[in-house]
Amino acid sequence: MHLENKTFDELKIGDSAELKRLCTSDDLLIFANVSGNHNPMHIVDPDGPGPREPVAPSMFVGSLVSAVLGNLLPGAGTLYRHQTLDFQNRAHAGEELVSRVTVTGKDAAEGTVTLATEVRRLSDDALVMQGEAVVEAPREKLVYDDQELPGLIVQRHLHFDALMQRAEALPPLPMAVVAPEEEKALGGALLAARRRLIEPVLVGARARIEAVAEASGEDLSGIEIVDVPEHAAAARRAVALVHEGRVGGLMKGHLHTDVLLRAAVDRDSGLRTGRRFTHVFVMDVPGLPHPLLVTDAAINISPDLACKVDIVQNAIEVARSIGIETPRVAVLSAVETVNPSLPSSMDAALLSKMADRGQITGGYVEGPLAMDNAIDLGAARTKGLTGSEVAGRAEVLVAPNLDAGNMIAKQLTFIAHAEAAGIVAGAKAPIVLTSRADDEMARLASCAVAALHHRHLQEQGG
Repeated sequence: MHLENKTFDELKIGDSAELKRLCTSDDLLIFANVSGNHNPMHIVDPDGPGPREPVAPSMFVGSLVSAVLGNLLPGAGTLYRHQTLDFQNRAHAGEELVSRVTVTGKDAAEGTVTLATEVRRLSDDALVMQGEAVVEAPREKLVYDDQELPGLIVQRHLHFDALMQRAEALPPLPMAVVAPEEEKALGGALLAARRRLIEPVLVGARARIEAVAEASGEDLSGIEIVDVPEHAAAARRAVALVHEGRVGGLMKGHLHTDVLLRAAVDRDSGLRTGRRFTHVFVMDVPGLPHPLLVTDAAINISPDLACKVDIVQNAIEVARSIGIETPRVAVLSAVETVNPSLPSSMDAALLSKMADRGQITGGYVEGPLAMDNAIDLGAARTKGLTGSEVAGRAEVLVAPNLDAGNMIAKQLTFIAHAEAAGIVAGAKAPIVLTSRADDEMARLASCAVAALHHRHLQEQGG
């Protein structure tokens, strides 16, 4: 936008300028972070004490006046001396506001200008704020292009909130929590129980579990503890609880992942279904309008084509279980064209054709696709990938190997500030592999995904 200020000498009594601004809930969250004002009246939180339509903070409304003064009238070079604010009504997220200033006086000796200021709701012209500003007007003429400031992404996790609401509507999933002998492992399971996502059965050393509960102030009243001190035996007992119909899922506690999975993949007593066990991350990426699934980033190191068939099919089933009716699956490579010298592109093309022939079902599968044209429509169109159900709008990313999948998931977590939930699919019951680095949201969301996937398996007769 081309901007030009008005110097003190150019300003005339009666000069006026205005700006319109749609007040959004993200604006209010940003203002809360910058100002430190976390009054729940101003913050969207469906479970919190504040209103459903948050009230815009009064000082946020007042700050809209400064945008007119600094950008338009007088414009660049303006500095505040004084501002009065008189609030007549409230503004809310979702309302369009117009802020207006009008020159009412000039003081040549001081080089100051007095302006009447006001902010109104555009929908009904209601006066929200009125006041008076005294500013030092610029003496030098400036003509410039408006600066394009870096964009901001509000780190909210609406997709996980929706997942948990879906899961909380189900009966709690009975879940064996294996070796919850550490504060986070036990606390995450009990938090999920309080949210009615799971009904935990704690399998491990009773003495250690009770000591952790006492040290962290947790109450184990009414919660079953199956006393099995040794980790490998605890994992086998948890798997047996699935066969007995007492639990419908497993959660890793404070034990090594391979110890738990060894019991689950045992050919005689494990949870095999005929498909490979594969790990699926469900990620809530700020700014992305849907959950993003990444697979396999935790179990299969260098999957061959047969393994990738199961990776894709398992991911489709997990995506469907969380409400994505026909998942869009991008099989990733470094390029979007088939190159015989690049094995990942060959595998991707074969998986795409297998889906066309009904060997993989339940979703759209396309590959090879590079990361950019898998998730960005502009990049897909630039490469000529038009008319595709998947390119530019992928909901599932299938990595060529564990290295790539793990890097994608961690880059999304630590650079894009995504939250990551994850389960092992392909077993008779979902398995939650928690990490010591997981926060409360990740643990809750993983339990929610497990509960929803368990219901999906039941509906499919699995």
